[in-house]
Amino acid sequence: MSRSMRPLVSPFGSRGALTAVVVAALGLLSACGQSAAPEPATSADASGSAQSGAIDPAVDDLPITDPPAPPKATGNPLAGAKLWVDPESLAALRANAIRAQEPDKAAILDKIAKQPQALWLGEWNSNIYRTVQHVVGKAKAEGAMPVFIAYNLPHRDCGQHSAGGLNSKDAYRQWIRKIHAGIGQDAAVVVLEPDALGLLDKCLTPEQQEERLFLLRDAVRVLRQNPKTVVYLDAGHSRWAPVEVMAERLKKAGIEEAHGFALNTSNYGFTEENIEYGKKISELVGGAPFVIDTSRNGAGPAPDNEWCNPPGRKIGTPPTTETGDPLVHAFLWLKRPGESDGECGGGPRAGVFWQERALEMAQ
Repeated sequence: MSRSMRPLVSPFGSRGALTAVVVAALGLLSACGQSAAPEPATSADASGSAQSGAIDPAVDDLPITDPPAPPKATGNPLAGAKLWVDPESLAALRANAIRAQEPDKAAILDKIAKQPQALWLGEWNSNIYRTVQHVVGKAKAEGAMPVFIAYNLPHRDCGQHSAGGLNSKDAYRQWIRKIHAGIGQDAAVVVLEPDALGLLDKCLTPEQQEERLFLLRDAVRVLRQNPKTVVYLDAGHSRWAPVEVMAERLKKAGIEEAHGFALNTSNYGFTEENIEYGKKISELVGGAPFVIDTSRNGAGPAPDNEWCNPPGRKIGTPPTTETGDPLVHAFLWLKRPGESDGECGGGPRAGVFWQERALEMAQ
């Protein structure tokens, strides 16, 4: 499907933390808090691992085995959960930087910074195990649950502006297992691979399509080995794939073992429109529930359906697990408002915090 036919999908800026062309690779992400935390040196860990013979996920490869099928997910595992707020988000850092000189603007940015938002995981994390472990530990200390987005599949984004990802099936399986190890037995939400199913038939050979579906099934099963990890498969949005098409792809990707699916990730679609779409999909996939990204949909999509930094957009419903609908597990902020979609519409590089647009969205 051409870009004009899927106008609400950003080919680059929709990636909440792919963020700045991996923002000057990795340094700026760490400096701005987007990588969640400085990652501790691992030389001592490596030495201890070598001496004891134990596997250290920070430095060692993990065995790639096929885990057993998890029990069927039931109920809403997010009900009553406190979602984690990243104190080092780009919005928080900017608000704090200008607070003394421009307190009114800082207060507006606080409307973004004080909301729980997802942390995107990809090749920009130099030590994925340490990053996840650190964030989970911080969230646990606050009695909260972090939300992660795994975004690192081979052939990511069909070579478009968000191109990247790992270069092999085994590398991805290893990466997912390190995320699982980083979470441990603690609570976390993982949304798997935005656009992966929406773009399934756009650039992949039949063999690559089968590999992608296998990797998604494998990721769901691995992550669900921890009863406290809540897993949602990304399913695009209401103006992308037809209901029947997306439902069939979700089945092939392992929806029966996930907690549900995610809609509107990084997009501007109206909440009610996505609820209607999600319920139609749910009917075809065994009643699976779903979550919706409401981070930037307060005014809905732009009139011309422009996806890249459209003006006049607003932040949406704050993250909550109280949606009033048992099929909708939560409204989440999967995209971080204020981070640019790319060098378009007057914006800076993708992922760079754009104060003027953030203020416009939050006012």
